[in-house]
Amino acid sequence: QVQLVESGGGLVQAGGSLRLSCAASRRTFSRYAMGWFRQAPGKEREFVAAISWSGGTTYYADSVKGRFTISRDNAKNTVYLQMNSLKPEDTAVYYCAATHRVIVTTREYEYDYWGQGTQVTVSS
Repeated sequence: QVQLVESGGGLVQAGGSLRLSCAASRRTFSRYAMGWFRQAPGKEREFVAAISWSGGTTYYADSVKGRFTISRDNAKNTVYLQMNSLKPEDTAVYYCAATHRVIVTTREYEYDYWGQGTQVTVSS
């Protein structure tokens, strides 16, 4: 079992930046590929970014490519999501997730563990 705790959300103006963190409870954190997803009010949860266990492979949704950066520090059992040039449409609850799969995946159903989420609100 892996417990994930997100932090770093908040209210920011359009064009601003936030960095989300996701701390994992297990020392075996480095064995998991990690992902970030988000859910806006009235919408389904969607993929945002994913990173391999080593950090060598990353994937991004087209809507955030060039603005968001996913990274991880396995020594700290933490994955990050740096969000720049934020837009009002980025407003959502952001979730981090962990998967046992060796290959990085963008599919929500392939993730095994989920955090509780952190709210990001971007004002116009």
